[in-house]
Amino acid sequence: MQKLFFLLITAFFVSCNSSNGDFETKAQLKTSDTTIVKNLFVVPEIPESISFAGERVKLSDLDVRERFDRELVVNNFWHSNTILYMKRANRWFPVMKSILRENGVPEDFVYLSVIESGLTQATSSAGARGFWQFMKSTAKQYDLEVNREVDERLNIEKSTEAACKYLKQSYLEFGSWTLAAASYNRGVQGIRDALDEQNVDSYFDLSLNSETSRYVFRILAIKEIMKDPEKFGFEISENQLYPEYEVKRVRVDEKIEDLAEWAKANSTTLKILRRLNPWIRRSKLSANKHVTYELLLPKNNEQLGFYED
Repeated sequence: MQKLFFLLITAFFVSCNSSNGDFETKAQLKTSDTTIVKNLFVVPEIPESISFAGERVKLSDLDVRERFDRELVVNNFWHSNTILYMKRANRWFPVMKSILRENGVPEDFVYLSVIESGLTQATSSAGARGFWQFMKSTAKQYDLEVNREVDERLNIEKSTEAACKYLKQSYLEFGSWTLAAASYNRGVQGIRDALDEQNVDSYFDLSLNSETSRYVFRILAIKEIMKDPEKFGFEISENQLYPEYEVKRVRVDEKIEDLAEWAKANSTTLKILRRLNPWIRRSKLSANKHVTYELLLPKNNEQLGFYED
């Protein structure tokens, strides 16, 4: 029985073989009961050149090369997470890239959001929330409303706008998008102090704590894999990616006492309303002529699964 199970598992790996060059999953199946599996995982090759936001990374530097290699290997073989990143990116990257472009921030910063939250409405142990992982105090500095009813850190469009403001201010401080990215992890003051203390002007020349030292390299690795998944052995068909939501926008300028009833009156459900507007925290919304909100509603209920008896 054990031999049969082993043979079935090996046959599965054999069936996974494809013509993906150096990243092919390889196995060898013998005709006898003894099976030998070789070279099941092949280490990804480091590309000839990489860049972030138009800033070239010197892979000829041995330290830089090995730090990048570490993150490339980790994310290449962290299969479940990396696959989900790519599925979610199909839904959210178009929205986020459009906002980045409009604000003069390089599109490569979508990958910063990936390593911050995995493109989910995550909450960190420190209390940071949303795609861009804003702390409550920082969110308010960048005009995001956070209270008992509303948490705009979970509003993908508004939080991306806030991230743009932060990154542009950091870029003005450092004159480098790479340092701006690093400051998103350690803070502007932290990066400024490190540059001054070490008398250097590049992220790649800094001696930093482990998390910040890995931070930009994680972005670089995720970018490299997600821009060309097949090169790294990921084969995801178009129908396996998560589609963009088809939505319409409704401006609300008066209090909604019962969001479930309001959703029903607008031909949807509270579940769908919250899926499209995760920044709404309670069952009511205190809008008025001075405080208005824009709610997203489905253009068609079939896409988001509104089932009626």
